[in-house]
Amino acid sequence: MSATPRTGGDTWEGAWSTDPAITAAVHLPIFEEYFDPGLPLVDVDCGSGARTVFLAGRFHPCVGTDRSAEALERARTVVGEGAGGRSAPDFRQLDAADPGAMRRLHDELGDANVYLRGVLQRSEPGDRPRVAESVAALVGERGRAFVVEAAPAAREALARGAGAESAGDLPGPLDSPGLTDLSRLSEAPGPVGGREEGRDAGGAPAGTAAPFEAAGLRVVADGALPLSTTDFEPDGSRLDLPATWLVVGR
Repeated sequence: MSATPRTGGDTWEGAWSTDPAITAAVHLPIFEEYFDPGLPLVDVDCGSGARTVFLAGRFHPCVGTDRSAEALERARTVVGEGAGGRSAPDFRQLDAADPGAMRRLHDELGDANVYLRGVLQRSEPGDRPRVAESVAALVGERGRAFVVEAAPAAREALARGAGAESAGDLPGPLDSPGLTDLSRLSEAPGPVGGREEGRDAGGAPAGTAAPFEAAGLRVVADGALPLSTTDFEPDGSRLDLPATWLVVGR
């Protein structure tokens, strides 16, 4: 199984910026009021590890997971070069779509908070329920997960970034190196055969919330914010995709 297919080169981190200044640092004021600071934190699909290092300054222990050995090699280099006096995170080669592996990590850590950014959208549709099961296994009874996923309107932003006249003109896969993984953003991140993106009975974004609800989690809070990428608009400004965020837990 493959939670986040990577097509080679730097695609695993090229599209979704891992710069903590425009990712975790922006999100921290949102999720820290819902997270128990005494619990560990797991950064799922940690990529280069820069974001994990930032999060390790607030949560301990902090574990970054990724299925790519190359990504983790770079992540450990980040820790060696830039961790400074902060508590260094641990890195594990684990697939986000392997609930069994995440249950074993939970056995080791206990209930944990989870940071999950753009993972569902980059997963194969059949793997998305398993990613949600992995999150449910990690949070246990006391943890919470912060989930950020691109909204359906992101396809229009992608069209601008790719220089297309409209979303209907988007190629697949996209030609821009940083956008290679993002053609699947036309798909709702819910489970196969699930609801279209909208608002569920509780008011949360339905397509994003559905796999977590199916895994036994509830939406504690939700909202909207930009999802920063490493690509740029034709005018030179950073390409930010419309996105929704959720905090889920039991």
